Formats: sequence, C-alpha cells, structure tokens
Amino acid sequence: MDFDPEGKRLPIKIDTATNAEYYPRPLTAAESEANSHAHHCVDQAAKATKKSRRDFLKTLAGSATTLLAFNQAFARAGQTGGYFSIQKEAAFDVAAAADSIGGDEFIFDVQNHCVDPSGKWARGKSGERWMAVLNQVFGQRRKCATGEFDCYSAEQMIKEVFLDSDTDISVVSALWGGRDSNPTPMDYAEKARLLAASGGAGHRILIQGGVMPNEPGGLEFMEVQAREFGVAAWKTYPQWGPNGTGYFMDDSKYGIPLIEKARDLGVKIISAHRGLPLGGMDYRYSDPADIARAAKLYPDVNFICYHSGFEVGIEEGPYRPDNAQGVDRLIKAHQENGFRPDAGNLYAELGSVWRFCMSKPDQAAHLLGKLIKYFGAERICWGTDALWYGSPQDQIQAFRSFQISDAFQDQYAYSAITPQMRRQIFGLNAARIYGLDLPELQTMLHNDSISHLKTIYGESPNPSYETFGPKTRRAFLEIIEAQKGKPG
Repeated sequence: MDFDPEGKRLPIKIDTATNAEYYPRPLTAAESEANSHAHHCVDQAAKATKKSRRDFLKTLAGSATTLLAFNQAFARAGQTGGYFSIQKEAAFDVAAAADSIGGDEFIFDVQNHCVDPSGKWARGKSGERWMAVLNQVFGQRRKCATGEFDCYSAEQMIKEVFLDSDTDISVVSALWGGRDSNPTPMDYAEKARLLAASGGAGHRILIQGGVMPNEPGGLEFMEVQAREFGVAAWKTYPQWGPNGTGYFMDDSKYGIPLIEKARDLGVKIISAHRGLPLGGMDYRYSDPADIARAAKLYPDVNFICYHSGFEVGIEEGPYRPDNAQGVDRLIKAHQENGFRPDAGNLYAELGSVWRFCMSKPDQAAHLLGKLIKYFGAERICWGTDALWYGSPQDQIQAFRSFQISDAFQDQYAYSAITPQMRRQIFGLNAARIYGLDLPELQTMLHNDSISHLKTIYGESPNPSYETFGPKTRRAFLEIIEAQKGKPG
C-alpha cells in the first residue's frame, strides 16, 4: 500500500508539527506561499518528466524542485539572508539533483525519539494522561496508514530514520519524566537497539540513559542503566522535577552529583535539554547558561546543549550579548566561560531548532552563521528530533544545500558554509565525542543488514512524507496536562 498514492505531500515538510515541547505555530504567510508555489512547480516538473506526481516526488528531483520553489517564494517575501544552493536543472535532472542535495557524508543523529505504546509508564494517572496525549497527537489512531507499525514505535523509527533518510547512526534519546512515567523507558530504548542488532546492525543505534537527579533514586538508577543497558551517554531535563521544581547543572545539590556520578561510571557525555521552555514548568531552569558553567568545571566531560537554547517565538538575528532570550544566551555563556571556536567540551545541537528555522531563511542564516562564528563548525552536532517530524531526510537535504548569502556574510562576518563544515556537523563531531572508530564503522555500515535492506527498498521506496508531532494547540495542551501529573 502506498502511503501517499496521489502525491499530495511534499518531500520537504513545512507544517505546524512540533516535538511536543512547544506550541504549534501557525504558518507564516511566506511559508504558506512557499508550500503553494512548490505544489505548482512540482505539477509542472512531473508533467515535463512524464511521471506521476507521486513517482516524481520520490526522486531527488522532486526534493530539488520543492527547495527551488521555496527559494523563489522566500525571495519574493524579502527573505534573502539564506537560500538553498541548487542547480536549476535539478528540477528535471536527477543527476543534477544528486549534485545539489545528494551526499555521502557520515550522518550521526544525536537526537531521535521513539515511544513505547504499552510500557509500564502507561499505568496509573500519569500514564492515562500520556496515552491521551499520544492518541490526541496521532489523531486518536495508534497505527500508521498501513496498519503495520505504530507511528511512534521503534519499528517505525527504523523505517523513517534508516530507510527513508541518509542517517547512518542514531541515538535514542530519553524524554522528560520520572522512571515510571517516561514514554521511552530504558527497556524500550534497548528494544530499538535489539531490533537493529537482530539483523546484525546493532551498531547503528546508541541509547542514552535518562537522568533526573532531583527524582528520588535518580543517581542510583544511573548505575543500573550503565551496568544493564550499556548506555553511551546521559540525557537530562533540568526544567523537570517530581514536584515541579527543576535544577541547575552546576548546583551542589543535583547538578554536580550527576556529573560526578557520570564520571565515576565512565560515561562522560551529558546531553541536556536547554531552551525550549516546557509548558507549566519554571522558566528560569530553561536558561542554558548553566551548561556552559558546568562544562568549564569539568573539562573531561563532553556536554551537548540540545536545542542550543532556542526559544520558539524569539526571532533569531545577529548575536547580541544583551539579548537574554534564544540562542544568544548560549553563545554569551560560551564566551563568558572562556570557550573559543572549535575548542573545548561544550557543543551546540540542532534538534528542532534547524527544522523550525529552515523555512525561515533569514533566521536560518543567523542561526548557523553565529553558531559557526562563535562555537565553530567542529562544536556543533546534528540532531533532528525524529520521529516527531517524521523522516529527517528533508532536514538533511535542506541542510546539505543551505547557504548564507554574500550580503549576510559581509554584513555580519559570517562564513560561507563549506562541504567540510557540513561533514563536521553532520557526523564527524559526534563520532569524535562518542569515540567511534569511523573507518571500521563505515565498513560495517556498508555491509550490514540495513544497508542491504535499503538497497532493496530503494528499488521501490515508499516514504510517507508525514510528520507525527502535535499540529494543533489542543494536541499540545494535552501534553501540558500530562506533565502536571507526578510520576507513577
């Protein structure tokens, strides 16, 4: 069964879907016009190449046509700070499209999600709330269009991330919540890894241990996760707390003990949700300044700032030290704690922030321009927050082709984005952090079961081009209600 037989969905997705951590925002006039213009251009290109819309959209030329149409629409709206650098011939020529948005980079996605629809977290009052959330998010249906996989399951993640995108390695990242109320409990994250391992591709999935040090027994549970599940890193949400109170990563009560425990266990990668204030929780604990202070205190531990301090509703512009909102807060903390470009143990991560900004060229140019300028391309990590946004392939193709305009480069002293910078961000940085032997790993990737399956799948691909995160205010409010419940 074809997911979209009439080709109604574009391969580059601009919609109101979120990662369930911020309100869905109405599309801007420019975004709506970009979608409309892309549909028109796709119709013309499909006819010119004598293909059906669906067949055309499955090709690289379909994605290239969509991005070229976006360029035209955004330029008409006056957004010229960034653009997708794609040959015009790519709209009709698959080889030209491959030159523009194809690639052979090693892609290591440090932030993916899947959700266990029937784990013990689903029991009790908080579990009932979460299940209501999932039903609301997915339109009160637990299955995808084919009825084969749950939309947010480990199986679906493998399809969307590894078959429908160029992702090589994925980290299954923990969600917020206590041990008994977390939609991605450790045994389910392990299931995702075992699913890949059953076909000899277990090296493709790494898992994080969820750490809530302000939850009773949280530090002790780190030992269980390290011993029984072999976690490769830790994930924490400093905004969350069992009584509604968060913590700072450098405070002596919770933050420092977490870091010390990570060091003692020999798992010295800590990823933290910083920015994207969670509904109903204390805003002050979303400030990313603490992760920079913690990184300075512990130079032997790598800290990855998930979302880079980004806040929806705060327009990203050139860096201003006096701006107390958005990504500028992280850059300021980075500077104040003595970090320099391409050096140190503090990393910015692009999950959700790139997806949000890639349909806003001026903001995208400022986001990437200032992070590369101050952090350096060697201190930025690729993350997509899939499965909330469906397959990450559209984010990959958009990032591969995005370029900062000459005018913005001159005005703001930004660098052009080079192929080497993209390689660093896409995966080389994360490979270094996680201590991967890249030559050995790439040999394994080329010969494992997923690689062989992808070759077969590529002969008749069936991408959904669908997003799964909440798209309405009502769906998001269900999540806020779920967050109000105590664990268990």
